[in-house]
Amino acid sequence: MSDIKNLEQRIIRALDRISRNVDAARAAPAATAPQAEAPQVAQAPQEMEELRAQLDAERAKTAQLTERVNAVRQRQESSFTTLERRLARMTEQLDLQSLEMLRLKKANTKLIEANRQLRDGHEAMVIEPSAINRSLLAELEALRAERAADMVEMEDVLGELKPLIATGDDHA
Repeated sequence: MSDIKNLEQRIIRALDRISRNVDAARAAPAATAPQAEAPQVAQAPQEMEELRAQLDAERAKTAQLTERVNAVRQRQESSFTTLERRLARMTEQLDLQSLEMLRLKKANTKLIEANRQLRDGHEAMVIEPSAINRSLLAELEALRAERAADMVEMEDVLGELKPLIATGDDHA
């Protein structure tokens, strides 16, 4: 940004010099004799051309710097958009993992309770078939919840590996 400000200041100074030279060239014929006028008029167009060339060079530099700034800005916006998408994906994955972990905790709690009822029935020498069924259902639910949590974790790992695999294929 300081380069742009520097270039703007140089352009403004060049335009001021041009304006002063034009004003001086206009005022010179009225104030001086015709003999003294010839060298100034001959020099004024040459100076004007030099100043115009400097101005054009400064404009070209300004245009280049503007293009560079725009390119950097686009890269930053692209990077920011990519990071936003990645953050959204990771947040979604974390939410899924949290839900699966909650489900797993509930299933394990049911399994613990069913096993406690089986132990109590065994100690009392009275094992009810419904307690065995509840215990087996709780164990089955715990296994399902554990499998679902493993699947979510596996999807997360695969999600992270896919970009690496894709870049590996591009380089091969």
